[in-house]
Amino acid sequence: MGTLMIKISELFEVSYGVNLELNALELNHSGINFVSRTAQNNGVSAKVKQLLDITPIAAGVITVAGGGSVMESFLQTEPFYSGRDLYYLTPSIPLTDAQKLYYCACIRANKYRYSYGRQANRTLRDILIPSLTDLPAWVNEANLNIYDGANALYNSSPSTVLETTEWQPFEFQCLFDIERGRGPRKKDLDGHGQIPFISSSDSNNGLTGFTSMLAIHKGKTIGVNRNGSVGEAFYQPVPFCSTEDVHIFSPKPEWAERMNPYIGLFFTTLIRMEKYRFSYGRKWGIERMKHSVIKLPTDQARQPDWDFMENYIKTLPFSSQL
Repeated sequence: MGTLMIKISELFEVSYGVNLELNALELNHSGINFVSRTAQNNGVSAKVKQLLDITPIAAGVITVAGGGSVMESFLQTEPFYSGRDLYYLTPSIPLTDAQKLYYCACIRANKYRYSYGRQANRTLRDILIPSLTDLPAWVNEANLNIYDGANALYNSSPSTVLETTEWQPFEFQCLFDIERGRGPRKKDLDGHGQIPFISSSDSNNGLTGFTSMLAIHKGKTIGVNRNGSVGEAFYQPVPFCSTEDVHIFSPKPEWAERMNPYIGLFFTTLIRMEKYRFSYGRKWGIERMKHSVIKLPTDQARQPDWDFMENYIKTLPFSSQL
């Protein structure tokens, strides 16, 4: 027998949000979440000061973008305000967070039906989702507490404000030995092996698969895409293989021992900020990379301040997981 499908309106009350404009609100880092039609950050685009005359929407509902990033759906765990073309779904019967997250995925799976020109305003209530009685067993068995505390800081000291005006420029070739990625072709991957295979992707730390070929590149290096998602950069903690569309940044011997996940993430963030200079038509070749310039915090000797970089990353959320 197939899965019993029901309309969203049979399980949820569908409501339109409070329809506020973010540019008319006062930002407040300890305020109320402002949920918009974005596909990022659980839909939260800012925190704003609470308004005296408008009550935030209660936590525990599912938000669905009717326009913009159409059908992006998120479970909101805190009270929030909402922007334009945003709907929220209130369960008609008690649902667990795991069940709500499953329904978020089901609703999001309908994205292909819509676009910026075809919004979901009129049809959202009639979209079909699995009946509560037909959910997969793993949904009800899911342990959502497994990641509790994952956003803890490595160092609870307040994060230092980045003051970049005094940072000094360094050419990449002064900091790294740069070589083209080597390894099997992507089409030759057969799903076997344990050596990471890195490609010019923009997600999953560049990991495309695994290979049984011996690792060619050392760990504690950085892969930077010259093609594909040009300028994406990822720290690679273990030995790996790569496509030639990724250039490998190996730290110079004099500071190789300092390279770790914290400093690696500091560098990848700065490298990624240079991606706007390049595109499919303007590659980031090795010679151009060697002479590209990055600005870094420096110590009294005007050398890169490795301690500052490491300690800064350790004060950021999720740093305890590195």
